[in-house]
Amino acid sequence: MTTTATEPARPPGARPRAAITAKTLRTDRWWLPPLLTVVGLTAWVGYATFRVFMHDYYWVDDYQYLTPFYSPCITDRCVEGAAHFGTYLPGWQIVPEAAFSLPFLLLFRLTCYYYRKAYYRSFWLSPPACAVPDGHASYSGETRFPLVFQNAHRYAFYAAGIISVINTYDAILAMQSPSGFGFGLGNVVLWGNVIMLWAYTLSCHSCRHIIGGRLKTFSKHPVRYHLWGYVSWLNVRHMQLAWITLATLAVTDFYVMAVAAGWISDLRFVG
Repeated sequence: MTTTATEPARPPGARPRAAITAKTLRTDRWWLPPLLTVVGLTAWVGYATFRVFMHDYYWVDDYQYLTPFYSPCITDRCVEGAAHFGTYLPGWQIVPEAAFSLPFLLLFRLTCYYYRKAYYRSFWLSPPACAVPDGHASYSGETRFPLVFQNAHRYAFYAAGIISVINTYDAILAMQSPSGFGFGLGNVVLWGNVIMLWAYTLSCHSCRHIIGGRLKTFSKHPVRYHLWGYVSWLNVRHMQLAWITLATLAVTDFYVMAVAAGWISDLRFVG
């Protein structure tokens, strides 16, 4: 049996491959997930950008609620009480109050394995879905600028862990009222956000590798094995946690803003 240069060899008796001109034979709404991702991420980035440069309604003095979008507050524009770690930057309009944490959080999210998949498929169409052609003529992976910096994710994980500690500290400080210890709906919102942030951070692939990677025998490291099992359980839910934390961050910020602006009153359970 002879073959041409453009036709691969076929087993004896096999039928030739059908000449299909369509780019994809998928008849389902494969374009819907990328579209929803574009809408969701664009809306969140738009809201977060507006709030970060609003420079107002981020601190509730009576209960010491501080929105995570402004934590840690380190510019000299920070209101009294909100700067838990001091002020080190000038309060210029283009400088966000949380100028220390926001770049690292952005780097952690941008280089996250799930978010890479999300914006590669939705914004870059690379590819938009399984069995759908790539929107680019060539593919070089993450070996060239700027995608080579995706490898910084393992280092951004450590920074994200530190920022999660700071957010936890903020939530602890917020458990008070003018008369002492207090607990209200704002505390529920703050702690819910902190818990979800920790779950998302610990479910990171880098965290899973740090705990269980490079081990040849799990039986010799029972503690790390059990921790690796817990992180692996979270890791399976990394995509869901990525979206949940975007929602909890926005809800927490909006709630603090609403209370700080006087639109609503905090529902108090204690104090």
